[in-house]
Amino acid sequence: APTIDALVRRVLPLVVATIDDRSWRVRWTAASKFADVVKAFSGLTGAVDALVPAYEKLLQDPEAEVRTAATYNFAEVAGTDASVTDGDPSSGPDARVSVASRLVGRVPSLVEDDSENVRAALAEVATGLAPALGRDGTVAHLLPPLLLLLRDGRGEVRLNVISSLSRLGDVVGPELLAQSLLPAVLDLAEDGRWRIRLAVIGQMSLLARELGGTFFTDRLVAMCAGWLGDDISSVRVAAADNLRELTRRLGSRWSSSNLLPRVGEMLGHPSYLRRAGAVRALGRIASAMDAESASWEALPG
Repeated sequence: APTIDALVRRVLPLVVATIDDRSWRVRWTAASKFADVVKAFSGLTGAVDALVPAYEKLLQDPEAEVRTAATYNFAEVAGTDASVTDGDPSSGPDARVSVASRLVGRVPSLVEDDSENVRAALAEVATGLAPALGRDGTVAHLLPPLLLLLRDGRGEVRLNVISSLSRLGDVVGPELLAQSLLPAVLDLAEDGRWRIRLAVIGQMSLLARELGGTFFTDRLVAMCAGWLGDDISSVRVAAADNLRELTRRLGSRWSSSNLLPRVGEMLGHPSYLRRAGAVRALGRIASAMDAESASWEALPG
């Protein structure tokens, strides 16, 4: 009877052949499941060398739906713990690199893809490459395309990058994160689409953790308080919740010095919405403070 290994070797060419199928739906199915395919076959000698070029072909498929499905698998495929041929003729036939190192070369073309859905998929998963690339590889090959995605003309693309920043900060560290991506994030804080502003607010606690209290105070506190006066109710509520999270992250003393004075000024604002936002924020901040600070500073009288 054929061994399992022999059966797998028979199946692998059939799997690879699906990427050239005349039906785009067959190619789409292959693209959407490609990370599972790589995981299943990666232990077989020579399998990754066959599968990675096939995956690269899916990333360049003429159908946007296929490219999108393949892109959603990008981080998982790149994270495969195996080496692959370099793919660069100048490196020689025996040169081998990690799967992530080879695939990251495909990122620039995906950033410029005509399909918004492809770019949005890349924006959602691209930071997942950072652990596999390491700090130096991330700085050299991943940060530049991420900056381009943060300035993409489509809001969903920008939103997806912002929502995945935590994975990047763990690899490159707070200082580099601040230097490279913070200016773009600050631009998005005043984005015309309220969902973008909402996503930026959701990243403030992460930035406080990564950047530290001093840097955060100097660059971001005024913006955080300013969101309490946003025209959109959901943004105002999220802004108040954000001040609570910042208080938990940076402490009652920090909040007393940097948040309460700014919120207190809004209590006398002519706009009812500003005053109501300030009251909501004070309640949120007080809930995250120690009892003494809350009673004496956030909720006096």
